[in-house]
Amino acid sequence: LPKQNERVAIVTGGTRGMGFETARHLASLGMHVIIAGNEREEGALAVRRINEESSEGEAEFIFVDLTSLKSVRNFVQMFRDRALPLHVLINNAGTMLVPEKRTEDGFEFHFCLNYLSHFLLTNLLLDLLKKSGKNGRSSRIINMASATHYAGEINLEDLNKRTIYSSHAAYSQSKLALVLFTYYLQEQLMAGGFAVTVNAVDPGMVDTALYNNLWTLAQMLKKPVASVLFR
Repeated sequence: LPKQNERVAIVTGGTRGMGFETARHLASLGMHVIIAGNEREEGALAVRRINEESSEGEAEFIFVDLTSLKSVRNFVQMFRDRALPLHVLINNAGTMLVPEKRTEDGFEFHFCLNYLSHFLLTNLLLDLLKKSGKNGRSSRIINMASATHYAGEINLEDLNKRTIYSSHAAYSQSKLALVLFTYYLQEQLMAGGFAVTVNAVDPGMVDTALYNNLWTLAQMLKKPVASVLFR
């Protein structure tokens, strides 16, 4: 990738796993990277590691709890108070196959963390992304999707999966919603002539904490086949 000096990125879930590696790489290209997450100590450690390695860019941590829409709004306000531009938004944070539970706003956990919070975050920052994008050098929105969206179904009468709960179905629904949002937003931005691109990315099998909720047999099988699965 070319150098990205004086450009600003936000990476949700950037304290570990794919988010950390993404933030680390963007900083090495000269970007000012905002790591958004809900683990303050983990965030401080991630920032320290990145800043010790990178002589080009820099990283900082700002708290956000993506299971709370109020927290998302507070994060956006804190970012706006800095009067920074925004060139890249990477909606990376997510959860997978957790037992049934609700957020403080009453939403199903996967649906809120994987989709609703990122939908809100993107829309609250969209004007900054439009302003920062230039012809030939667009601003970018990256939504971390999953091939499981092909198995997803969206029931508008039961988005919170109250009738029958399945963690697999809830996860797939949240990723399908994110993909549909990606396509719709890209269409709207193209129609408006804005220099902002929106992409959904399936990272494939990556050995991160996201797989901690696999059922017992799958956990047992994970180690012996990791060298094959997790390239």
